[in-house]
Amino acid sequence: MSTLPTPLVDAAWLIDHLNDEDLVVVCALSSRSGRIPDAGIPGTRIANIEAEFSEPHAELPHTAPTNLQAPFEQLGISSDTKVVIYDNPKGFFAARIWWLGLAAGLDQVAVLDGGLVAWEKAGGELAPFNLSAPLAGKIQSKLRPLFVDADGLGLVVDARSAERFAGTAPEPRPGLRAGHIPGSVNLPYTEVLNDDGTFRSPVELQELFADFGSDNMHFSCGSGVTACIDALAATLAGYKNLKVYDGSWSEWGRPNSGFEVAEGDAG
Repeated sequence: MSTLPTPLVDAAWLIDHLNDEDLVVVCALSSRSGRIPDAGIPGTRIANIEAEFSEPHAELPHTAPTNLQAPFEQLGISSDTKVVIYDNPKGFFAARIWWLGLAAGLDQVAVLDGGLVAWEKAGGELAPFNLSAPLAGKIQSKLRPLFVDADGLGLVVDARSAERFAGTAPEPRPGLRAGHIPGSVNLPYTEVLNDDGTFRSPVELQELFADFGSDNMHFSCGSGVTACIDALAATLAGYKNLKVYDGSWSEWGRPNSGFEVAEGDAG
């Protein structure tokens, strides 16, 4: 059996391996209404971060499910399954599902570089989604502690825009304070991507992290989603022992959180 070459695979690799019996392709999306696109990569299964891939009654948005393995098992994914996750152009949901998969104990999980646009550009065909439930998988791997709470933060890398980080732009979620976690640094997730939505090369990513990158980085954003893009970028750059602050600014920035807020460009 083949294995995934890296946490990031290109469309050519996926075209060659699409019919592998141990491969599951997942489309990551965010849909509160339950609506899905008309078509995607053939055989795709849906992972909705507004549904089973978030804890349904959590106080904060996009909180990781209490049972991390269950939603993957419902997609027919087992411990030895190869999983490739994609989303729409310049979307940012695939990396979140990738991170949840790692936390669930999966070893063979990757993001499709450039998403659906890269797939079509490489000549990949589209097919209507088959929404029938597959046979459930079984994940027997141990969970990985890839999330960190507010009281356990080390060096925080904030994936929000520079303006939101500095407190000069309002937060999209009502009621949150403007600014950033004191001592954190800013690396907007858009900076780790090329204009076409593919990730920059490992060398370029190493240069982006050069001033502050280290093992044990903790990633934050608005609600723990785009933080995972920076986490994937750091992984591609060779860093280890990374974690995501799942509460992110949705927790820290609340007026009654009790946490200090910093403003300005300097972290």
